[in-house]
Amino acid sequence: MADRTSSSITIGADRSTIMAVIADFPSYPEWAGQVKAADVLETGEDGRPSRVRFVLDAGVISDDYVLGYEWDGDDAVSWRLVDAGRMVSGLTGSYRLDGAPGGTEVTYELAVDLKVPMIGMIKRKAEKVIIDTALKGLKRRVEGR
Repeated sequence: MADRTSSSITIGADRSTIMAVIADFPSYPEWAGQVKAADVLETGEDGRPSRVRFVLDAGVISDDYVLGYEWDGDDAVSWRLVDAGRMVSGLTGSYRLDGAPGGTEVTYELAVDLKVPMIGMIKRKAEKVIIDTALKGLKRRVEGR
């Protein structure tokens, strides 16, 4: 797996409120810019999604794939590619939530491997756009509730 790209943002809400928005995959197209559809395929024993199908259009990275999720209460969630699409050959990521003054610091890490060759700098830029858009959208969604 490639190097991970990461970024953080502070959101004015508690962990459980933020994690509830993260777990609400069908609503992703409303706030996660590049996600055009997100369908929960399976739910785990904890009631949270364990397999989710995504349709993504992030410019240079556009695909349809399935991710498997592992939840650590309201502290973290991680995912990995379980069913590859046309372009994406590997994808891992996570949200980690930590207490911070005025709310919760949310750190998003992402690593994407593609089936088509792409210059590393362009791929990292695409990852960064995905992360930054998701974090800003998550903040707006949570704080706008």
